[in-house]
Amino acid sequence: MRTKKEFIKDIKVNEGIIYKVSRLYTNTVEDQKDLFQEIVYQLWKSYGSFKKESMVSTWMYRIALNTAISHLKKEKRKATRVTIDHFLLNHPDDINTETEERIALLYAHIKKLSMVERGIILLYLEGKNYDDIAAITGFTNTNVGTRLARIKQKLKSQINNGN
Repeated sequence: MRTKKEFIKDIKVNEGIIYKVSRLYTNTVEDQKDLFQEIVYQLWKSYGSFKKESMVSTWMYRIALNTAISHLKKEKRKATRVTIDHFLLNHPDDINTETEERIALLYAHIKKLSMVERGIILLYLEGKNYDDIAAITGFTNTNVGTRLARIKQKLKSQINNGN
């Protein structure tokens, strides 16, 4: 049985995963905080059943993405919000305005993707290889490669066309 102390340590080591998923699947800082808490809660609920058959980070991505998608589906049933928060959580002080604007633009375009596409591109941008992405999403390596190629093309088209 895993302990509360181990859980807190795992959360601290991998909290960047939760922040990134929370930011990608929400539009306001308030919603990001709510989703962050919901993800941590879901991680805690399933922590006892984590069998260490995969890396903790892989397991956390899977729980975080599933929680975010479920959260987003619930939110779509509620009134939709139009505002988009363009500020990064935990951003370094040395990021210049141009870099910050480019990151905000990329996030804005990523938010136009489907829920599944957002998760795949997030994992790719995190430096995950096809095997890791396949393990987290449940897709085959070939399917991950195909989806990534389509997502990249879609983002490139959106950015070039200013959509």
